[in-house]
Amino acid sequence: MNRHRFAFCGAELAAVYVVAEQDSELHLAELTGNRGVLYGLPAILSVAGHSPAANAFRSGRPLWLTPMELATFVEDDPHHFPTRVRDGDPHSPARISLGALPLGHGDQELGCLIVAGEVGDGFSADDRSLLELYADQVAAGLEAVAARLTGRKAPQAHLGQSLVPHQGGAFILELGTGRMEAHANVLELLGLPPEQFDGQVETLLACAVPDDMPALMAIVEPDRLAAAGQQLAFRIRRPNGELRWLGLRCRVEVEPDGTPQRVLGVVADATYLRPSADEVSLVQRLSATLAGAATIREVSRLVVAALREPLGASRVAVGELEPERLIVTALDPPEPDAWPEVWRSEWRSEWPDVPLGDLSTLQSALRGGHMSLWPPGAVLEPGLLGVGPGGLAVLPLPAEGRMVGVCLVGWETEHRFGPEERSLLTVTAGLAGQALVRAHALDAGHELSTMLQRSLLPRKLPELPGGVAVARYLPATAGLEVGGDWYDVIPLREGHVAFVIGDVQGHSAAAATIMGQMRTAVRAYAVEGHPPDVVVARANRLLVGMETDLFATCGYVDLDMEEGIARVVRAGHLPPILRHPDGLTEVMAIEGGPPLGVLADAEFPMTETGLAPGTLLVMLTDGLVESAKLPLEEGMRRVCEVLAAADPAGAGGLADELVVGEGRRDDDVALLLLRYDGTEGRPKRSHWTVWRLPKAVMHARRFTVRTLRSWGVVEELDAALLVVSELVTNAIAHTQGEVGMDLILSADRLRIAVNDASPRSPVKPVSVSWESTGGRGLLIVEATTMAWGSVPLSGGKQVWAEIPLHRASG
Repeated sequence: MNRHRFAFCGAELAAVYVVAEQDSELHLAELTGNRGVLYGLPAILSVAGHSPAANAFRSGRPLWLTPMELATFVEDDPHHFPTRVRDGDPHSPARISLGALPLGHGDQELGCLIVAGEVGDGFSADDRSLLELYADQVAAGLEAVAARLTGRKAPQAHLGQSLVPHQGGAFILELGTGRMEAHANVLELLGLPPEQFDGQVETLLACAVPDDMPALMAIVEPDRLAAAGQQLAFRIRRPNGELRWLGLRCRVEVEPDGTPQRVLGVVADATYLRPSADEVSLVQRLSATLAGAATIREVSRLVVAALREPLGASRVAVGELEPERLIVTALDPPEPDAWPEVWRSEWRSEWPDVPLGDLSTLQSALRGGHMSLWPPGAVLEPGLLGVGPGGLAVLPLPAEGRMVGVCLVGWETEHRFGPEERSLLTVTAGLAGQALVRAHALDAGHELSTMLQRSLLPRKLPELPGGVAVARYLPATAGLEVGGDWYDVIPLREGHVAFVIGDVQGHSAAAATIMGQMRTAVRAYAVEGHPPDVVVARANRLLVGMETDLFATCGYVDLDMEEGIARVVRAGHLPPILRHPDGLTEVMAIEGGPPLGVLADAEFPMTETGLAPGTLLVMLTDGLVESAKLPLEEGMRRVCEVLAAADPAGAGGLADELVVGEGRRDDDVALLLLRYDGTEGRPKRSHWTVWRLPKAVMHARRFTVRTLRSWGVVEELDAALLVVSELVTNAIAHTQGEVGMDLILSADRLRIAVNDASPRSPVKPVSVSWESTGGRGLLIVEATTMAWGSVPLSGGKQVWAEIPLHRASG
């Protein structure tokens, strides 16, 4: 038994009982202080017996006994809790008060703390509150010791370690004035002579390590307090330079209107928070490796690797903070299916971008600036609950007075946070924040290029009729510069979709800039309605005319999603790869032209091929299949093998499989994958050239009648003729050159499209009076159809309108 001197808030003796023997007994594990106050304490108490310790343990509530109540208690059952006074001892039983305080709660019922002292009127309300907080300190020490003992719920007696924090004291803080009444032991812990303490809380806060100051300020600032108890582990720097861990537990007293009034707290020497040898080694290794990390991603990867295995975590993610988004820079596990839906919906490259608007709890934790721990069963939004349903730690990463990022650590099964774990997380957060700032300074140019590249790539791919497209982008990890890989999926008219992939030469901000310009140009030319070879040729002439020595490669596929006809053009780029429905995989043998930006008058041959439903079309950049250690032919062969053995039903999983395992990369990687499913029925098409004759509209109407009757369209015939009359009349009256009309019948609608040579789009009049001689045509079209519009074509435009079908058409 420990015989150290003990004195705390009127208590002169403390005894710790721990639960044992399948929770049926309480064993005396430690006794410290003036044993003359209360002696003869049994070594073993029955949990079912009648004693202050057993009663408090069973009820889970503190039991306070005045001298008179204690004497009555002993007289009722002296066998279970004998209390005697030594012969000749000056202490009188009439002056001894006792408290029995349960240790732990819920699933962590650890034992009971007995405190006793010569307090004739019983412990005061303030002393009781402070002693209850002190019991929480003892329970934290028991939890820390129990965590080191395999297979035991609580430590047994004679552990060779004190369970009672002897160096500790209490304080009372008046929130309105900032005045603090501090026990002498508190000042001794901080290394402050009593004569130098002026009673102001700021004097004590000045001893804290700056990184721990935000958490301490949350306690002393009334507008950030909650009435519930709080606990905190923090570090102080003593005058001699010694760094010491202290444990703080406090309780807030509030006014009737809920305004915080006072803070009652207990501070103790938290020796149980000092890192173990393994933790010190881990922190030292992390500090050394972070010192050499040069990029944001490298810092993030090291932090993730340092935390997941030692903590046994299910998920760890590190991200940077942007005004409206969390930009994830590293996470583990890397598979999208392991993360919540809100993360997967934004998974457009190697890591997802998560909207902060979907993570309000995370935003609150970041504003507070200190670590937040969420136990199992906590009420969280799905985007966070899915990260750690069994327990979640949110670590803001501070540096230079601001939050530069955040680290999320989650557990799938139930996880309770121990004090040593909390200290490790706190230290790691500080190291990671400083390392992120250093990395920002080292690769500011890289980050600028990455942000540009991220903003120019499509955030989401469009939903396609008759297919599913997915993309993956992985920036280079070797070196600080970024490349110019890009991809795009462009919906075009009449069920066509363009799939584009490209790579600008080099790794620099200039390459990323050219990438953005080329992607924009290709999209613009494609939307204008040019065929694939013209789109690529115009992009080539644009790049030749730029003041740059860079060139770019490009692959372009225009796919008719209804017919399954693909027209392919490549400019110095790798050919697409096809996986047929039967599993046969091949690299398309198509003729190609030179890279963009080399020859102004270069020709780019176009190859046409058909895709059967169930076919996979894969377009990629050379970073995936070629490196200093991987020949191009071998890389293409590996991709074909993966595709041949894959299940085409999961396009996203297949894309992940193709890029997963890519370690240190010398080049960017871009991947665009399409699973072509085909539409239910192929549309019927018919074309009519409108000759500029006096009865041109009549001829167009007659062609429409013949065609629609042959298709079995009867009910919609009158509406179709009205639309044909208006669109053809407008084209002939307001344009010059050739006019053409297309009728397209799909399963649920009839599309009427009129092409002319004028690039000017029709404008619907705001109002039309009865005296007006024109302007009603577009109003009639709008009232008759389900939708209408205008799209540019090469050298002109197309005005279209769609009429819904009210019955199935043959």
